[in-house]
Amino acid sequence: MTLVPNIDVVNESTLVTAATTSQILKALQIQVHDDFRPEWNTGCRLAQTTRVGASSWGLVILDDADQAGALGYHDLTAAGLPLAKVFARTTQEDGGEVSVVCSHELLEMLADPWIDAAVQVGSTSFYALEVCDACEGDQFGYEIGGVLVSDFVLPTWFRGDATGPYDFRGKITRPLELLPGGYIGEWTPSAGWTQKTADDTAPSSRRIPLRQRKHAGTVIERSTR
Repeated sequence: MTLVPNIDVVNESTLVTAATTSQILKALQIQVHDDFRPEWNTGCRLAQTTRVGASSWGLVILDDADQAGALGYHDLTAAGLPLAKVFARTTQEDGGEVSVVCSHELLEMLADPWIDAAVQVGSTSFYALEVCDACEGDQFGYEIGGVLVSDFVLPTWFRGDATGPYDFRGKITRPLELLPGGYIGEWTPSAGWTQKTADDTAPSSRRIPLRQRKHAGTVIERSTR
């Protein structure tokens, strides 16, 4: 049975209006249902609320980053439930669209809620199941109802012998390709988790140290997704 979580969307930013939040939520729900779920077999029910419920996953829009260099990230709450944070002022100061970061973090939270999945891409190499990092630039996104959302990779991106397409927008031309500004976490027995980047414009992934802690002293297994 496919998990369909309830995700509470809470806007605590002084820069994003309730009306804008509602527009973003509608676009995200369409993206998840029409575009993402057919490819990744996972969906969600989004609701605009004033707080994240005790049994719900959360997507919270804030003003300023609480982690250096982060426009957004997803993590787990103290209760062990997935929680995505998006930083509106930090994103806007970086020249980005808040809606793209919301889309990015939502899709990655759906693909790997517990931040512990990886896909084997070689005899001793595993890539983190991060579905937006390789093509995260706003320039690769697309609009739904006038709202810009993030591109995302397809399962074929992780398979070296697969034919395309490799991402929803068709911007990636071969498996494992990183578009400008893109990156991915890679695990090998010798180095543990490290970050592969397309170029020096790629941000540092906050989830690399998180994955290091999760997998310390353990063996990475092939993702079943």
